[in-house]
Amino acid sequence: MTQTVSVAPDNALSRMLAERDWILADGATGTNLFNMGLSSGDAPELWNADEPEKIRALYRGAVEAGSDLFLTNTFGGNASRLKLHQAQDRVFELNKLAAELGREIADAAGRPVIVAGSVGPTGEIFAPMGTLTHEIAVEMFHEQAEGLKAGGADVLWAETISAPEEYKAAAEGARLAGMPWCGTMSFDTAGRTMMGVTSAQFVNQVEKLTYPPLAFGANCGVGASDLMRTILGFAATGTDIPIIAKGNAGIPKYVDGAIHYDGTPELMAQYACLARNAGATIIGGCCGTMPVHLRAMREALETRPRGARPTLEEISEALGGFSSASDGTDDLGPAPRARRGRR
Repeated sequence: MTQTVSVAPDNALSRMLAERDWILADGATGTNLFNMGLSSGDAPELWNADEPEKIRALYRGAVEAGSDLFLTNTFGGNASRLKLHQAQDRVFELNKLAAELGREIADAAGRPVIVAGSVGPTGEIFAPMGTLTHEIAVEMFHEQAEGLKAGGADVLWAETISAPEEYKAAAEGARLAGMPWCGTMSFDTAGRTMMGVTSAQFVNQVEKLTYPPLAFGANCGVGASDLMRTILGFAATGTDIPIIAKGNAGIPKYVDGAIHYDGTPELMAQYACLARNAGATIIGGCCGTMPVHLRAMREALETRPRGARPTLEEISEALGGFSSASDGTDDLGPAPRARRGRR
């Protein structure tokens, strides 16, 4: 029998989950920072030290648009990712700064707002295919977690994970830091993660963790329709753990030398309500999701009544068709491939 280690219930997100039947998360980090002048290939995390006012503006934009929870600018804030920018010795510093800036904006909001410390994948592949071991991954996640904790983050937020081994390591890193956590995977390969995990397999893993997340779910992926299909897959298992939905604002398109997402505020408003109806409790956006989308999502969640769990046909009619015929749970999904970059 698996022994579960409980997270102390007296934390800001647990209290909010107990009081609310939906929580609006934030939108994109990378998309918004690129619009502020971040160059492709640069490390956004360095802006926590070099451009703090722009990071404040990022956080403030989400809060003023109605988000109850926002992620820190630390997606690539682990030693492996920062080593690409010769900043591997600044993990604690950059994560602490990001959380401190977030704490400042959240505390000035005049209402409860959760600061979630973003923890992205290491960018490495686990042995035997790669060189990453469980011990090394845990060490990297723990180091990042301690910086976010010192800066005042309410909760850790692992996201865009593809490998089950990495998700387990993120859980252990959170446990060592004594921090509550949430964690999402990205199901962007015909309903599976890039390492082949289906929605049902993910729920099975989450429910067996000895240090379980406060909430789990899906982020990024292909588009809102595909993410919604994954959310239905989570809900179909009957899990009692709150579900997170953080879908992209439509499909990325290359226009005039830059990536743009075609999701309108109205499409994201429809997505938010469909996600709530499908069983998600924490609802936000990922790539391409701007404050204008968040405002529309907030208004829709506040004014449109809860409906029945949507069918696949209703989802595709409202949000567009699926990128694949398979949702990954029928054993027809493709073989694992290399992981993706930041959101």
